[in-house]
Amino acid sequence: MNRSDNGTARMQILNGIRRALRRDALSGAGREEAEARLAQPPRGPAVARAALPQAEKVALFCQWAEANNATVARVGVNQVPAEVVGYLARNNLPAEAVMAPGAALDRFDWGSQKMLSLHKGRAEGTDHISITGAFAGIAETGTLVMTSGPDHPVTLNLLPPTHVVVLRESDIVGGYEDVWTRLRARYGKDRMPRTVNTITGPSRTGDIEQTIELGAHGPRRMHVLVVRE
Repeated sequence: MNRSDNGTARMQILNGIRRALRRDALSGAGREEAEARLAQPPRGPAVARAALPQAEKVALFCQWAEANNATVARVGVNQVPAEVVGYLARNNLPAEAVMAPGAALDRFDWGSQKMLSLHKGRAEGTDHISITGAFAGIAETGTLVMTSGPDHPVTLNLLPPTHVVVLRESDIVGGYEDVWTRLRARYGKDRMPRTVNTITGPSRTGDIEQTIELGAHGPRRMHVLVVRE
């Protein structure tokens, strides 16, 4: 579907909503108000507990990520590959993984870990471990934000049972509203990524007898490397 088709379909949906609400198309002051809001979206409410200096945001993110069943390691840039291999060894996992193909992960010295086998691209059903970066981390809830694109196929977030995430300290923000601001700044108006995933710990459900089961809809293990720079 091309951009013009998208526009036509969008107008059909919006016109249907207007008819259901018995409203006419926006005009005059109402239209100006709507356009002003779209041009400069107002910030939503912010949670006070995340209004902190950066170092404390990082600590709060780590606290909440661990509370949500992820494991966290705080490392320097030169320690990233060794920590990945160490995590796999500690959990008796194979030393092979599919990695996001973007340049953000290429700056680490993966070649220093001779036993680690990596291939880049999207994840397949046979892959056991994925390694990705993250667009942001949210201190308020310990949530990771992933944006899709050629450098980060969505399957890396969902298919392998173990997800290793490399997150820079500088990419940890206070709350969700900060993420939307960063998205608009990074991608620009009408250029948002196709998918934005917000991920809080490994996949889990309590649907069966209210007993938490990890790995219900995605990875059962998540390991976050918070990188000092």
